[in-house]
Amino acid sequence: MSTRSPFGLPRGDDNESSDGNEPSDNSKNLDEMTLSIRGAKARPAELDGEIDVQLDTTRGEIILHFRPVEGAINALICVGGAGGGASGPADKVYERLSAELSEENISTVRVEYREAGEFEESVLDTLAAGSFLKGIGAESAILVGHSFGGAVAVRAAGLSDIVHGVIALSSQRFGTAEVDRLHKPLLLIHGSADDVLDKAASEDIFQRASEPKVLEILEGEGHGLAENPEDVFRLIKSFVLNYMKAS
Repeated sequence: MSTRSPFGLPRGDDNESSDGNEPSDNSKNLDEMTLSIRGAKARPAELDGEIDVQLDTTRGEIILHFRPVEGAINALICVGGAGGGASGPADKVYERLSAELSEENISTVRVEYREAGEFEESVLDTLAAGSFLKGIGAESAILVGHSFGGAVAVRAAGLSDIVHGVIALSSQRFGTAEVDRLHKPLLLIHGSADDVLDKAASEDIFQRASEPKVLEILEGEGHGLAENPEDVFRLIKSFVLNYMKAS
């Protein structure tokens, strides 16, 4: 496989510093940040039904855990928190969604950041995943991120024409300054007992976001949304099926 797609990030986000222990880097000039995909190659993956795609880019190698569905025009893009990882919270919800959504003719990409915790670089990685999908025929994607990745998802969605909806799980505030300009369906899920990023972060994002938007505060759930993972799974799947482009 090979593809080439250059893109960059506009200057923006003068929002407050990141919440909790989530690291951020405000020193980079976003006007000067670009990433081009020079090629891609596939290799076997650990999970049955997935392949690992290595994107060779001008900023380093990005690994995508990709579950392709033949002929699918829809995809789910999943991104993790500041510590990286691509399995997701809520009992590895990204992996579980990947398997189940394939039955709905939806492919899934789980993104491994090049530099976990670096906000701008992580947004570029997420955009690269969308560009890869578009290059192989996808027409519509939903983007889901957890914690730090919730803000990455919001920011990347505003810059990507393939993304038609966003899900932010236990999201931080930093990186969401332009959520009022998103104008794409947004689902925010947060636990009432989150002691890493208080639910006030998602409540604030919800207040500033453009319609359509939904906020789900799950009683007793912590930052990892592990107490009732099936509730999280159900909410994400319902949103994806509701807002994905008809195929």
